[in-house]
Amino acid sequence: MESSIEALLKPELAKLGQRLRALRTEQGWTLSQLSEQADVSEAYLSRLEGGERQPSLAVLFTLARVYGVSLPDLFGSTSENPKPAASKRKASIGVVIRAGDRRLQEGNGLFYTSLAGGNHLADLHPLRVIVPVNRQGEQHYQHSGEEWLYVLSGQLILTLADEQFLLNPGDAAHFDAFLPHNLSAIGDQDAEILLVACTPTRSLLKSYLSEK
Repeated sequence: MESSIEALLKPELAKLGQRLRALRTEQGWTLSQLSEQADVSEAYLSRLEGGERQPSLAVLFTLARVYGVSLPDLFGSTSENPKPAASKRKASIGVVIRAGDRRLQEGNGLFYTSLAGGNHLADLHPLRVIVPVNRQGEQHYQHSGEEWLYVLSGQLILTLADEQFLLNPGDAAHFDAFLPHNLSAIGDQDAEILLVACTPTRSLLKSYLSEK
């Protein structure tokens, strides 16, 4: 039987698929051409456009980069025309992400929302991340670049190589992301953190944000 979460996701995935197909059509690309540019399999992209697959954050980042749009733009309606003044301001100054515009995503046992948008920040990835206490798996991840995180609530175990660090609310950590690392929560509540990854996009895609 279909779960309530799956039922809620279905229409959202369908809208996302329509938006992705529209963006690709605007560029005049085939799925094969997009696959080459994004380094994502053609079959996976086809399932995304058909609303049959929930994308990972990594795939969303790379598709936004390839299309030259912000992450929120990937979820925009294809029938809506952006306001010219707002578009110009985004292009010349930056992007403001309103609280109500952020969508909670799920990937690799984490729940996250992007705190930035726009291709000009493609190598800087600020995220708000929820690490569930029952998150499965002890796999370590590594990639080039560096990461900084700040604990908002809950208790977080940060594993770096062979060492473990218990972080409480208000604690922060800054480390070389090439060190094998893992995030887990302990106690009776999920851990919520701010995470900023500064890394070449392709390297991040092949680490723990990647679709497995």
